[in-house]
Amino acid sequence: MIEKPLTAEDVDFVTTLHGEERISFVVLLQPRGDQADVLLRAIDDVAMGELKEAVREGEELEGNEAREPAEIGLEYSLRALRQAGAEAVGQVVEDHPLDKLTTVVEEAGADEVIVLTAPHYVEEFFHRDWASRARHKVGVPVLKLFAHSE
Repeated sequence: MIEKPLTAEDVDFVTTLHGEERISFVVLLQPRGDQADVLLRAIDDVAMGELKEAVREGEELEGNEAREPAEIGLEYSLRALRQAGAEAVGQVVEDHPLDKLTTVVEEAGADEVIVLTAPHYVEEFFHRDWASRARHKVGVPVLKLFAHSE
């Protein structure tokens, strides 16, 4: 589960987690605009010392405006995973991402879930971040990783 396109470092990181074992990915991307409250994201930015980003949080694309960039980012991420030798399919998820994640885990027979996001300190503190919530829902181990910046 991701909220933005994977960087080359992210791809290298997730494709080498299990050594030489051949792996496959089902990537769910939820555009950041719909995933969290603007105020919580701004507080996270301030906590990380990124004051300019906190001011720009209101400019984040949401809803239909976020769909096309999300689809482009997903295709970029899937292509990068495939070029690294992994099998990869995916989809943009707009509503109920954890319900969709649970369904994907069951249908794919997944061994684990990787949640790759930017730090969300407020949500993490209250265990409302994707990884914390997924641990109670999906029935397989959930690994939380922090995404690399572009």
